Formats: sequence, structure tokens, C-alpha cells
Amino acid sequence: MTVALLAGGSGLIGHELLTAWAGPGLLHVLVRVPMPVPLGRVQVQVQVQVHVVKFRKLPPLPRSDEAYCCLGTTLAAAGSKEAFRSVDMDAVLLFARAAQAAGVRRFAVVSSLGADARSSNFYTRVKGEMEDALATFKFDSLVLARPSLLIGDRESLGQAPRLRERVAVAVARPLAPLIPARWRPITAARVARAMLRAVAEAQPGVRIVESKELQRLGR
Repeated sequence: MTVALLAGGSGLIGHELLTAWAGPGLLHVLVRVPMPVPLGRVQVQVQVQVHVVKFRKLPPLPRSDEAYCCLGTTLAAAGSKEAFRSVDMDAVLLFARAAQAAGVRRFAVVSSLGADARSSNFYTRVKGEMEDALATFKFDSLVLARPSLLIGDRESLGQAPRLRERVAVAVARPLAPLIPARWRPITAARVARAMLRAVAEAQPGVRIVESKELQRLGR
């Protein structure tokens, strides 16, 4: 039986990963606020336990085999660069450290297209710094998923709609066949499936999965 950890199960990608994880086994879902388990969508061979935690003060986590990190926010939602960094950098690394202490050897995280610690763009620079820091943890297999613009129903999850995202998707959808796969909008469900497959393949070392490959792996 496989035991897995999922941080951010209430978010767009995290929710899809929760319902797509096939185990068989036990999935521990870590969230900041209570959330219902979508029982009608969870795989029949999977048990789910939800834990409400503070990511800045995580308790010891259950012994686990693999972990998925879907934590993330936006600058607008965070309200400041410092608050954004505390979620997309600090909370991710705290979860990774706790997961490693729990025995996790296969770790996957949602990063971003263009992630680069040397970027002049604050968002992609923080994502790049997060990736570089995770690489020092020396997981047997580390998957860095870099999706492009996400498509998904945020409102059904109780999340505020992102106007810029909705406008960009509306413009990009009819042009999708003309947009290079690396930049083409991608559904959250496809990203989740791609992360699960990449972790199952367990390539040793650091594996960067750009959005084009996420499109292929998540079909």
C-alpha cells in the first residue's frame, strides 16, 4: 500500500490531483482551512485523511512514500511580495523538509513556466529560487512541473475568479492550434495527471517537466 502526502488539496491542481491519485493506499491531504473530501470522485481504492495545518509550524507528518506540493497564490491575492514569497517559497520548503523527515523519496511540486532564479520578473524569480532550493534536498526523484496558463473552474472550489486569467484563456482558446505547445493553456486536470505519471516513472534526480511535456504526460 502506498502512502502519499498532498499539500494544497483545496486548490485548482491540488483538487484534481486528490481525485486522480489512484494509490492503492492512503492519501494525507494538508490544507490551511477545513475542506470536504469529494467522496464521489475519489478513487475507490484510496483512503483520504484531511489535516488542517499551519505550514509555518507543521507537525511531524505520517510516514509516506511520495509527496505532491500544490501550494501557491498570486501577488494580488497575497497582497505583498513578502506574503507571496511566504507561500510560494517558504511554505513549499517547509513542507518539503517535513515530507523528507517522514521518509518521502519522490516529491513533485507545481512551479511555473519560465521559472528562473535569475529572472527580472518577481513571480518567475521566486519560482526559480524555490526550484533551486528544493534541488538541495536530494530526493531520489524530484519533479518540477512548469505549467503555462491554467484552465479550470476556480469558482466551484470557492476561489475568487482571476479576471486576467479568464481573459487570457478566452483569447487563447480559439488560437490554441496556432500556439506552440509550450505556451498553450493547460487544464489543471492534465497537470495533475502528468505529475502523477512523472512521479510513478520515478526518474532519478531532478526532472523539469515543461508545459509541453505536461500536455503529453497528462493526456
